[in-house]
Amino acid sequence: MFKKDDCTLDREQVEEKAQALLEQMTLKEKVWMLNGNWDIFGNLEKYQNGYNPVPIETNGCPRLGISPIAFTDGPRGIVMGHSTCFPVSMARGASFEPGLEKRIGDVIGKEARAQGANYFGGVCINLLRHPAWGRSQETYGEDPFLLGEMGKALTEGVQAHNVIACVKHYAVNNIENSRFWVNVKADERTMREIYLPHFKKSIDAGAASVMGAYNLFNDDHCCESHTLLTDILRDDWGFEGFVISDFVAGVRDTKKAIEAGLDIEMPMPIHYQRNLLKAVEEGRVSEENVNTAVLRILRTLLVFENTPEKMAYSMDLVASKEHTELAREVAEKSMVLIKNAKGVLPFQKTVKRILVAGELGNRANTGDAGSSKIDAPHVVTPLEGFRNYFRAGAEIVFCDESDLDKAANEAARADCVIIAVGNDMHDEGEYIGPDTNDDFSFMEAVVKGYDNMGKSVPGSGADFSIAAPDQESSEGGDRKSLSLKPAQIELIKRIASINPNTVVLLVGGGMIMTKEWDDMVPAIVYGWYSGMEGGNALSRILFGDVNPSGKLPFTIPQDQSHLPYFSNTDPEITYDLYHGYSYLDKHGHTPAYPFGFGLSYTTWEYGEPQIDKQDDHVTVTVNLKNTGGVAGAEVVQVYIGKKQSAIDRQKKLLKGFKKVYLEPGQSTTVSIPVALDELRYFSNELRKWIFEPGTYSFYVGSSSDEADLQVKEVELA
Repeated sequence: MFKKDDCTLDREQVEEKAQALLEQMTLKEKVWMLNGNWDIFGNLEKYQNGYNPVPIETNGCPRLGISPIAFTDGPRGIVMGHSTCFPVSMARGASFEPGLEKRIGDVIGKEARAQGANYFGGVCINLLRHPAWGRSQETYGEDPFLLGEMGKALTEGVQAHNVIACVKHYAVNNIENSRFWVNVKADERTMREIYLPHFKKSIDAGAASVMGAYNLFNDDHCCESHTLLTDILRDDWGFEGFVISDFVAGVRDTKKAIEAGLDIEMPMPIHYQRNLLKAVEEGRVSEENVNTAVLRILRTLLVFENTPEKMAYSMDLVASKEHTELAREVAEKSMVLIKNAKGVLPFQKTVKRILVAGELGNRANTGDAGSSKIDAPHVVTPLEGFRNYFRAGAEIVFCDESDLDKAANEAARADCVIIAVGNDMHDEGEYIGPDTNDDFSFMEAVVKGYDNMGKSVPGSGADFSIAAPDQESSEGGDRKSLSLKPAQIELIKRIASINPNTVVLLVGGGMIMTKEWDDMVPAIVYGWYSGMEGGNALSRILFGDVNPSGKLPFTIPQDQSHLPYFSNTDPEITYDLYHGYSYLDKHGHTPAYPFGFGLSYTTWEYGEPQIDKQDDHVTVTVNLKNTGGVAGAEVVQVYIGKKQSAIDRQKKLLKGFKKVYLEPGQSTTVSIPVALDELRYFSNELRKWIFEPGTYSFYVGSSSDEADLQVKEVELA
């Protein structure tokens, strides 16, 4: 349930006021509360951006002073105006630092309020089941525990500024191109243990809204699933906020949606408003369903609007110096050093000639061009970052993939080489395209929404973009390849061996296979889509001002066959308990780079872990020492598995982590509590959570690879 401890109204007062408002409303006013009023074409004409340049508002009830819900999207930041553009969520997952994510939420809350929004639809916590998923950049990684901790932190940061946080896309939304029609099958245990716990954690932390997903779950569209929206979300978890649909295609049936527990159809009334009013008037839908939905919205608004403001929210907050500096800090703490043979990094600051090779080294590239796109006031590219860093102190040379001979010549002359390769909005991201497996038409739905709002679509309405103008030139969607492009691989093969001071910079929002070229380069850094300050952050990482501390939020396998099955053309797909590192553990595959892995410019020494059991939790303690010559941060990770279980279980799962900053020679004792509830499994037969007594293996160390872990076995009853 959502909580606002500093709300000036108690629960009884909230309920009394909500009921009083409901009783004064006409049926039409109540129904009109339950939809958005998206004006794509008006936005295009006025802002040259069809999607979300200003808040997308519901109707509210002006006669009674009831505010509209004013929606803004994310999660790179606020998509309206020229807001602060942070690194994508996947990069932030690599920070393994919930406290940092809460600070990002604080900025997002401030910038939302400054631009007139009271609702943030950007707490994306869908699981990365397979790295081909086109929107992997919008979530935090492959592990449910990591997702839950980061989503909880973002929720708390945003809602501190009386902005309603929405967690999405509920649920099993893990494929992009078939998202409107794919039917995901999963048993209850798989859902409860793998695909839902992070949603529950964010809701327990106070998230006041949930967005349903496009796809079907066990034969029902998620926005029409009574199992998801009522049985689990409300009856089991006690959620008291309201649920909105995913945009345009989320609702297909008026009666099914409202009766399942879908409160607001966004972003426009395709199946609600006039259709819902008619359904109630004709007796096909009970007015009580409408009353219930309206009350959920009223209660939420009353809580948020009766919580004292922390500050004044003015436009000078948006992309302010403080927020921009945080964007750089986040980029620095998110970058992951996965290879550093012979300590080639950090480069010496005395270099006089630097080669930046690869088109992406000179491209503003902050992620896809879909609903999460931000038009930042500036974007620092890698090339610009090096120029900013050295000013006139070094010559920075740039070559792209089109002239390999020139690149080779420059590599031989340079003191160090940065090869920037990876993806952009053409390779991955949100996708709206022809849907051959579904009778749904996006454009026809938009036209219907305009008609229901009493508006006309200007002209033919055939040519429009839901985002910025460059949306039309981007394909996005699920990835066709998990490897680099052939031209990028050729660039690496041609120049990597020429200069011993060479690093490959991986740009993107997800996992990139490295096996085709890995052994040719001494150093590899995951730079991600690193936000508006990414270029400045990169230079500080590569030249040693900042010690890299990111950890991979996914597994990089040695071979794609070590991943679970993925298809974006199958009409139906079944999910089970295994993906990512748990899938590799089950099948005995050694990863190329494991989940949780990341190198540092310093060295770390772990003491022997100790396990102390209390009534409802276990505390893992371990001594950590910085044994190198520079300050740095290490992420201590705790994985737990059950020996000789009576049921099929993963060998180990992440159940705790903590990022620790230490000076050279400094040591500290790290304590990580693990609730015993985290060790339970869900019984499909009994339909309840069960703790299984017996021997548990506690793995403590620096990644999910058992070579990086110490194991302690403990009897738990």
